[in-house]
Amino acid sequence: MNINAIIDDAYAGKCLRDLVESPVNALRGVSAADAKLLAKAFGVNTIGELADLKFVKWACAIQALAAGEADTTEQVARETLLDEAVEMTFPASDPISVDSGITRIEVAPEKVDAHTDHQGAGAIEENCKAADSRNAK
Repeated sequence: MNINAIIDDAYAGKCLRDLVESPVNALRGVSAADAKLLAKAFGVNTIGELADLKFVKWACAIQALAAGEADTTEQVARETLLDEAVEMTFPASDPISVDSGITRIEVAPEKVDAHTDHQGAGAIEENCKAADSRNAK
């Protein structure tokens, strides 16, 4: 990172040790008025003092820890309730709920075995014979 991108041009080229002792308004975007307010509110006058400010450290710690935080019990409960509500509203979205009431039928009693009667050929032959016998009368 080019340090000159985050400090005012008047402080460009200074080493980091010197920047730590520089006033807060050496940071790009911090005006002299902002620096006065920081000094009044927190007693901060230099970049180093700003970095050491306990509130800044606390804020950085909270931000870093928030990324790895587990859900609270309330968040887990809300997510569970939402999942259950969706399941009750849209039961077909869950393949298990659709299949749970279906029993498997190996061979229907009125059907012939497919490997011996390809595409109902036996029934077709019987219908043809019955039609022939009716026509013969």
